[in-house]
Amino acid sequence: MVQAFVLSLLVIVVVWVIGAPFLTRLRRRRLRNAPCPEHWESFLTRRVHLYRRLPRALQYRLLGHVNVFLVEKQFIGCDGLEITEEIKLTIASQACLLLLGGHKECYPRVHSVLVYPGAYLVKTLKPLGEYVVREVEEVRIGESWSAGEVVLSWEDIKLDALNQEDGQNVILHEFAHQLDQEDGEADGVPILLHSADYAVWAAAMGGEYKRLRRAVTHQEKTVIDPYGATHPAEFFAVTTEAFFEQPEHLKTEHSGLYDVLKHYYQLDPATWSGQTAG
Repeated sequence: MVQAFVLSLLVIVVVWVIGAPFLTRLRRRRLRNAPCPEHWESFLTRRVHLYRRLPRALQYRLLGHVNVFLVEKQFIGCDGLEITEEIKLTIASQACLLLLGGHKECYPRVHSVLVYPGAYLVKTLKPLGEYVVREVEEVRIGESWSAGEVVLSWEDIKLDALNQEDGQNVILHEFAHQLDQEDGEADGVPILLHSADYAVWAAAMGGEYKRLRRAVTHQEKTVIDPYGATHPAEFFAVTTEAFFEQPEHLKTEHSGLYDVLKHYYQLDPATWSGQTAG
């Protein structure tokens, strides 16, 4: 009887291991194809400038990804912030921009999005010498944790969603970090489509990273946020911001970098200029 029970349990486990991914894909496909509330599109057209720039077909595809994101991810308000539909739609729509091309998994490592009313303080340790550290407080507007959480400032999200000029977007930045971390390493190299892509990625991104560091050293103006010179992971995050926020400038000034990101995201934002929701 014990052996029969163990065998039955093993069968259940095997069926679950094999069947769970299939059921997840089926559920996501159903959600992506399900109709969205009519007011979603009106809201995004008014409040998220990147949505307005999308071609019509990509707008529809994005809404499907938003459906999945809202079902699978937990939103948590911090410091008394009440999570509203406006907050969820604004975050999900921009996070899912990164999934429109080659990424279908909807951030499998992310389970929670923590949202503060504005910039928040984080206690961290600052090294003062080889064996000495000091606890200090840092002001932050976003973080990406390898444990599956993304932390964001709602005040900055609202500004980014409406601002088409500064090329900065905290949602794109932090969720680019999540793509980077899907392989377990925050090293500026996400999981690429093909094995041959890694050599091309290393050559293009490595060269541009060094170029940015030289530009920062000489205080030269660049379309890429100087913060990207601090680490390859930050470089990938800020170039993702530029790719979606200022694609024409990035393509003109860093064509090789633009082409690598275009291949990775399977999208060409430079061609979206002038598109509007019909």
